[in-house]
Amino acid sequence: MSDAGDRAVGGDDDPVAAQYEAYPYPARDAAEESRRLITGSPSRLLEIRHYLRAGAPLPAGFRALVAGGGTGDGTVMLAQQLADAGVPGAEVVYLDLSKASRAICEARLRRRGLTNVSFHSGAIEDLASLGLGQFDYIDCCGVLHHLADPAAGLRQLAEALTPAGGLGIMVYGRFGRSGVYELQDALRRLGHGLDLQARVRLAKGLLPKLPKTNRFARNPILGDHKRSDAELVDLLLHERDVAYSVPELAELVAEAGLEIAAWIEPLRYDPATYLPADLLNRLEGFSALERAGLAEQLAGNLKTHTLYLSQGTRTPLDSQPTAIPTWVEWEGPAVAAMIKREGALAGAFDGLPLRLQLPPRAAAFAELCDGHRSLAEIRDALGQRFRDLPVERLEREIATCLQVFGGINRLLLMAGP
Repeated sequence: MSDAGDRAVGGDDDPVAAQYEAYPYPARDAAEESRRLITGSPSRLLEIRHYLRAGAPLPAGFRALVAGGGTGDGTVMLAQQLADAGVPGAEVVYLDLSKASRAICEARLRRRGLTNVSFHSGAIEDLASLGLGQFDYIDCCGVLHHLADPAAGLRQLAEALTPAGGLGIMVYGRFGRSGVYELQDALRRLGHGLDLQARVRLAKGLLPKLPKTNRFARNPILGDHKRSDAELVDLLLHERDVAYSVPELAELVAEAGLEIAAWIEPLRYDPATYLPADLLNRLEGFSALERAGLAEQLAGNLKTHTLYLSQGTRTPLDSQPTAIPTWVEWEGPAVAAMIKREGALAGAFDGLPLRLQLPPRAAAFAELCDGHRSLAEIRDALGQRFRDLPVERLEREIATCLQVFGGINRLLLMAGP
């Protein structure tokens, strides 16, 4: 872990910079690093490989930038997974305005004994002048929507990519944040003239007394403010905050000269997830973007959008015989046991219960996905076990399993040797 020095950014009159100095976000305790590694999307290594590199291994000297690193969730995850994977010469570069947030991230890395991170204090808008070089991957999670000019910020990030590089981003979703902006404005008016700490006290006093008809109070998927004061400030007292619908976000991405490689989780952005069977034929002729936008309107609970961005059309592995299905933080035997017990894949998307139907051989397929067997080997093993099953039927069942498990971002394809 190296210190590359500081640059003067985010002056004393910058309320956003001041907010993160007073309330580093998200609230984290370095002592917890001995008990857990916080993971999530974007930026798991398996996701980067699957969505941006057609399953190929990360190259030696792989460089990742965490743009707006905060208290370090993305930085720590990337640094630990790169160390575990043994990628030669891999480096994570941390960039953030807040020295208080940076100190927490540094403490978390020290707790883990990780030394593959360099630190820089600065703004995304100043990236071109910071001299940090080019990156194979950039993580920008929960940051663009707080910039004065998100489009300019995303263009800066795109320009910092290597020719084969890509990004993982998260921005706020317009529909899932129902009630947030009305309450933000109300708290801004009620707290006029108060310092930030006093506004926090005001908000904490008001929240439990909001009318039951208040749109924020009626939104069941918004609970970040209950975790800590830092989360409350970020959600309800932020000085600069914009949310996007799917079409608005697609326009932002296109303006930066980028393409959407994948929405996470893909099934959230498939209207077939939410429509009754008798309406599925109405989706004919919809483009991928139109389908994603319709899914957002139907679901109503997408409070954030997580997606991977590339600089050009990527050729996914899909169902190439040499591809190796690999579980993301799941294990095949446990998945198989769940399928046998539930008869389907049961779960929820932010309060929306889901019961995803799987083909009859799904449990057997799940058990065979061990991160080593290729799709061809799995198909052959299933064919030997279910000799009376027509080959075409077996291949359809495998394709369905890949679609469902991949749709919830839990089974990804790695390139074979």
